[in-house]
Amino acid sequence: MDLEGKVAVVTGGSYGIGQATALALAKAGADVYCGDIVTNEENDTLYAELGIFQRPCDVTDESDVVGLMEQAVSPSGNLDILVNNAGVGLLKQIPDVSEEEWDHVMGINLKGTFLCCKHAIPYMQPTGGSIINLSSNAGILPRAHDPVYSTSKGALIAFTKSLALCHSKDRIRVNTVCPGPVGNTRMMLSDLESTGDFDAAYKATIAASPIALAEGRMIDVEEVAAAILYLASEEARFVTGTDIAIDGGKSLGVPPKV
Repeated sequence: MDLEGKVAVVTGGSYGIGQATALALAKAGADVYCGDIVTNEENDTLYAELGIFQRPCDVTDESDVVGLMEQAVSPSGNLDILVNNAGVGLLKQIPDVSEEEWDHVMGINLKGTFLCCKHAIPYMQPTGGSIINLSSNAGILPRAHDPVYSTSKGALIAFTKSLALCHSKDRIRVNTVCPGPVGNTRMMLSDLESTGDFDAAYKATIAASPIALAEGRMIDVEEVAAAILYLASEEARFVTGTDIAIDGGKSLGVPPKV
């Protein structure tokens, strides 16, 4: 897919899905600007070779978001692609969740996405653009072990559909990608380690997804990035307001035993 001349912003671009997305967009020809509250020095050489710009960005801080958008548009005046990938999880039941923890999850997963859209859309309105919000399989099929995270990701799907309706007149497409169990991310590794039995949790997670069970593995970040790349491209010019589940069929229900 050819994104030559396009300008893209990716939040949470230092690791995992964000990192894979930044690389995919850059290799397709886009000028990529990554913002992340955590920097990854291991990216410096590769990102520099591909012309990917990095800067610290707390998506809950409006001034940080404004700075990221301004840096992205300053060379050409354009912004074509926004990937809202920054996110955080919480493995707690509601009676055990503090107000601060609730605000932290909602702040990054919802407020952060809102702020990035708020400040990206005016730059997209003259010529159109594509916004891809990273939700989760949990946004489609809520999970019992992380109700706060599931709530934030479900709300993100509704937010995406609303934006798609509001800005179709501007030729701004807004879609959601909903990954299932992605193995090589810090969030997934942390979740598995928190169970106290990494191997058992890994096997149980795979068993809940039909394709993951058949393949014997979780989803790779590059497979999620491929869907994001499609939505960012002109090939998806008539795709808006949809949520694409990259979850190996997990949202379909319980897979058959093998």
